[in-house]
Amino acid sequence: MRVLFLGDVVGSPGRRALKELLPGLRQELNLDVVVANGENVAGGRGLSIKTSKELFAAGVDIISSGNHIWDNREIIEELDGEAPIIRPANYPPGSPGKGIVRHKGLTVMNLQGRTFMAHIDCPFRAADALLETSPEGPILVDMHAEATSEKLAMGWYLDGRVAAVLGTHTHVPTADTRILPNGTAYVTDAGMSGARDSVLGFEVSASHRLFLSQLPTRLPVEENSPVLSLNGVMVDIDDASHRATAIQRIDREHTVAN
Repeated sequence: MRVLFLGDVVGSPGRRALKELLPGLRQELNLDVVVANGENVAGGRGLSIKTSKELFAAGVDIISSGNHIWDNREIIEELDGEAPIIRPANYPPGSPGKGIVRHKGLTVMNLQGRTFMAHIDCPFRAADALLETSPEGPILVDMHAEATSEKLAMGWYLDGRVAAVLGTHTHVPTADTRILPNGTAYVTDAGMSGARDSVLGFEVSASHRLFLSQLPTRLPVEENSPVLSLNGVMVDIDDASHRATAIQRIDREHTVAN
């Protein structure tokens, strides 16, 4: 199985990057499954029904998320539906939605870190509980966390128990793709899809105002970048062992026509 995992898709530039680049990538790379983190898809915060359909139409098979999945309330009811959209599994019992889904032969688990983030339930214990009941087959984990150390710790904790632990949330692609000793593919952050000339997908000037003033500042998505980026990793998974055999960065750009 060959899986493409895309980091946080940010606003309309991110959706356009997928629309322009993903169909060609599916064919070029002979992809079986595409997973994308969609917590920033709708205006940079949250996911809507309309924008989730745009991702699926572009070629995404499964949408994972993170702490911003709750920012657009219309999607909350959809989280309990049939669409392959998941939220972090370690939110307290009774939270809407599901933290794990099996689709096209791949199980995807979503976890959220707690360092510098909300103090929700333990992602390590949540992973243990889900693995006890998860179906047979390859498992990919979206580890949505702020701290590099927490992502690395999860990679080592699940090494040999899942096919891949792939980090999201910080929007900056890291260069530490590797196969851990027991066959789990790992990267600290897959990056983002969105405006290249931006601050994490958001307007540069608004980011300057935030850091200079230290006052609450709305960060609009950068809509005028001349180049759109698509960041992710591709993982090859052995059909017999359900462990990774290769991982490589997939970083592409699309120039916006004038």
